[in-house]
Amino acid sequence: MQKGPQQALVDLSFEIPARCAEVVEAGLADIGLVPVAEIARQALEIVPGVGISCRGPVRSILLVCRVPPGQIQRVAVDSSSRTSAQLARIILRERYGVTPTLFRRPPDLGSMLADADAALIIGDAALRLNPERLSYETLDLGAEWFSLTGLPMVFAAWAGHSPLDQAKLSGILLGSYEFGLAHLDDIVDSEFSRRGVTRDLAHRYIAGFIRYPLGRAEQQGLATFLSLAGPFWKDIDRQPDFVAS
Repeated sequence: MQKGPQQALVDLSFEIPARCAEVVEAGLADIGLVPVAEIARQALEIVPGVGISCRGPVRSILLVCRVPPGQIQRVAVDSSSRTSAQLARIILRERYGVTPTLFRRPPDLGSMLADADAALIIGDAALRLNPERLSYETLDLGAEWFSLTGLPMVFAAWAGHSPLDQAKLSGILLGSYEFGLAHLDDIVDSEFSRRGVTRDLAHRYIAGFIRYPLGRAEQQGLATFLSLAGPFWKDIDRQPDFVAS
């Protein structure tokens, strides 16, 4: 969308996921790549076709555990996470039988684990970690979700306030996706160094770990996530197990 033929059709800006949701909520953008927890909370209309999902390990959403998962009582979560925080809550409840308190911290593993039993690291910060070299047990929450449900995990989708011009927007998004697929090596070459990861990991991440088409299985995965999430999206900061600091 930034470099393909779609660039003339959009005014594109970049934000972290939580901020992207805020921009759409404020009406400052027609659509955004919005975390699914925020799509539910804001009752946004999804543009079908493509989004961000995984079917198995995702590599960029890691729960680093200082104690065994079944003993976790406090989790420090990346301050930019919403959907990932709720995914961690679901996994710990459904797979390990615990309902810990969650609180926000900047994504620094050492400081997060200083006063927490586990740390939720997402995005580039997670990609810069090597789970195999950490001295802590590390859960890939994409893999954990697939083990729990057998379904893909949808993290974000293009969405905005109704009504949307679905035909026009779907055409732009699918065209951008197809352009990106045809230029994966160029994208990797332009991004891996400034993201602080190896070229091999960057390629495996965008060409393997992350999946983009949103089909029937992804719709089922999204519905299952929202069902297990319960009332989370109504107000994350007022959940009884989510404290401010």
